[in-house]
Amino acid sequence: MKARSDELQIFVSVIECGSISAAAEKVGQTPSAVSRTLSRLEAKLDTTLINRTTRRMDLTEEGKYFFEQAKVILAQMDELEERLSSRQKKPAGRLRINAAVPFMLHGIVPYIAEFRRLYPDIQLELNSDDLIIDLLEQSTDIAIRIGTLADSTLHARSLGSTPLHILASPDYLEQYGAPTTVAELADHSLLGFTHTETLNHWPLRHGEGDRWLIQPSVSASSGETVRQLALQGQGICCLSNFMTVDDIDAGRLVPMLEASNSGYRQPIHAVFYRNSQLALRIQCFLDFIQAKLARYAR
Repeated sequence: MKARSDELQIFVSVIECGSISAAAEKVGQTPSAVSRTLSRLEAKLDTTLINRTTRRMDLTEEGKYFFEQAKVILAQMDELEERLSSRQKKPAGRLRINAAVPFMLHGIVPYIAEFRRLYPDIQLELNSDDLIIDLLEQSTDIAIRIGTLADSTLHARSLGSTPLHILASPDYLEQYGAPTTVAELADHSLLGFTHTETLNHWPLRHGEGDRWLIQPSVSASSGETVRQLALQGQGICCLSNFMTVDDIDAGRLVPMLEASNSGYRQPIHAVFYRNSQLALRIQCFLDFIQAKLARYAR
């Protein structure tokens, strides 16, 4: 059985105080409890550390060596605790973030420079994956997920929500015109998704409900690919505001069928493991990015 830090502390206190009774007063224990701790420590080490009589205590050679090493170990433990406390007060360390490519490019990367100025001691690792990952397998601290969350043992924090727009480029609209009703979409080139059928349900009110299932003319696995296709005039798409707000403001993409839009908003969550106290570097990033995402709520 190995010695514990509290036993080391009591042993060092006895030597530094010069007596068991003085050490007992210092550590808030009875002299008999301190004496038992010393005996237990010597039994664990299978050696005599102190030659004790009724009048004096003398360190053995083994005791002298152990005393010096114990002081070093206790000092290192104090330093470690101070450093950990300092890290909790000042965010530091590696922060691994995972998000789908579109959100990484449009919802995180534009704000990295500001985040690094605010928190220079945090080392960022940004990973993109359009599929849901296992946080432990991928050594990920935070994953950003768009849409309704599946049941999970992970903790989740809402970062807001984003509306969806039906969009096309000015070039496409000039060549093919804009649909004026939901039904007219069937006569157009529609851009959709390959693996996630729910993303091909557009938030449009019609006679049978408020979701319109499209048959894509071109499908892609990534929202960023769909966006690029739309910018190149390849068809009409349905994409989140966080991906397209700058395109809309610049006139590169034009919203349509707004009167028929059901107003559905995609939720945005951060998911993470939380054993006890959330690491300060994670908390700082979540607070920071949530404030930035407010611009996409409109």
